[in-house]
Amino acid sequence: MANRSITRRKLIQLTSGAGVSLGLGWNPLAAQSGEIITRPIPSSGEAVPAIGIGTNRYKVGTPEENAGLRATLAAFAEMGGQVVDTAPVYRSSETILGQLMAELDNRDRLFIATKVEKKDRTGSLERMEGSLVKLQTPVLDLVQSHQMNGAENTLPVMHEWQQDGRVRYIGITTSDTDTFPRMLELMKKEAMDFIQVNYSLSNREAADEILPLAIDKGIAVLINIPFARGQLFKAVADRPLPDWSSEFDCESWGQFFLKYVISHPAVTCAIPGATKARHAIDNVGAAFGRLPDPELRRRQETFFDAL
Repeated sequence: MANRSITRRKLIQLTSGAGVSLGLGWNPLAAQSGEIITRPIPSSGEAVPAIGIGTNRYKVGTPEENAGLRATLAAFAEMGGQVVDTAPVYRSSETILGQLMAELDNRDRLFIATKVEKKDRTGSLERMEGSLVKLQTPVLDLVQSHQMNGAENTLPVMHEWQQDGRVRYIGITTSDTDTFPRMLELMKKEAMDFIQVNYSLSNREAADEILPLAIDKGIAVLINIPFARGQLFKAVADRPLPDWSSEFDCESWGQFFLKYVISHPAVTCAIPGATKARHAIDNVGAAFGRLPDPELRRRQETFFDAL
């Protein structure tokens, strides 16, 4: 496990000049000691940090906007984050990520996960070739069938690239609870390393069948929409954190929500979106310190359900 090595001086360097405000009462350096929580990928044993970053809102913009994204990606990596989730359909996300990784020279520190939304072999090959070019990398760490579009046709193409060493891991994704039956079906009949699924304190349905099956099948799990598209923050509004959240080293509502997600035994990594350095640092902070045990998880659920 990686040591938490970001320093106050480094934090100031990363956030200065990028329009970043640290904000009063926010203390990302409160717990400097300790190691980042990692989880093994079942198919290989390779460990990845339990908090990643989603880049659905990343795009090539003005110099000032690009600088803000560069500061965010730099801070994320300095905190020990690795998993970066993107997709060709996320506007120019792959392109700006390729540029930023080249500028920061940190591609070898990151685990790049992208997607294919095409339903046929030709379209899938074009997408994956395009991802290599845009991300400026010879190898993709993970390619996923986006929303399981044509997964039966595209997974074999991904397997070929995996055998050739151009892709390290393959999988499928959904962000729609209504498609869980299809995900369960694919998990049972297709070989894959990863699934990506929506799961949060307000949407716990994946824990009924999807997450237990992932454990049984030895499939790694990425979690999208861990903040329920911001609804969790709206629900707690300006309430203070409950006193008992200190029992799992929680310093913010974001960490309260993320620690709930990554404390599930099936979860490999949660990928909250972040376009600001302070948010990325706070999010990765959830992968440090203690996590809620089953009793505290139930207490979180009861607390949130009563709001």
